[in-house]
Amino acid sequence: MGSPSDDEDVTEPRVRRDPAFALLALYESALPEVYGYLLSRCGDRTLAEELTSETFLGAVSACRKDYAPEVSTGWLIGVARHKLADHWRRKEREERGLRIVHDSEPEVTDPWDEQLDALLARQVLATLGPHHRSALTLRYVDGLGVPEVAAHLGRSVHATEALLVRARMAFRKAYQEKEGSDA
Repeated sequence: MGSPSDDEDVTEPRVRRDPAFALLALYESALPEVYGYLLSRCGDRTLAEELTSETFLGAVSACRKDYAPEVSTGWLIGVARHKLADHWRRKEREERGLRIVHDSEPEVTDPWDEQLDALLARQVLATLGPHHRSALTLRYVDGLGVPEVAAHLGRSVHATEALLVRARMAFRKAYQEKEGSDA
């Protein structure tokens, strides 16, 4: 029992490079993109800052997992989208406990079929509840299909379609009221 001789095969343990270093290298260029994405969708600087922080913290954990995707700005935007959807779901659950939901839904036309004043539409969107705001933002601002919106919101496709009907109805009503008050 001595020291290993030159003839023996001694392998030193390999140290795996932490994948979070790739994220660190991307941080400075991706930070404004991620923050801008979130701010444009939530309209609240403080919330956008918090969600940006959550995005990068979540990305560190995710990139360290086996079979993690390559770290890129696009991937970080996807993580940010999930963080924003999570925020909206939490907010919806909080508000759901405070209100009674009416199930009657009259047939409405799609407010997105007509030309909207972008600034007015953004103001109206900010006044809607988080469940309506999240569904409309994912569907019409991000351009996701109903199944993708459903996946982001953790709902069935059928429930998401019903949510979108209610959200469009609420948006149309608020938009018309705001449009009328500004005239």
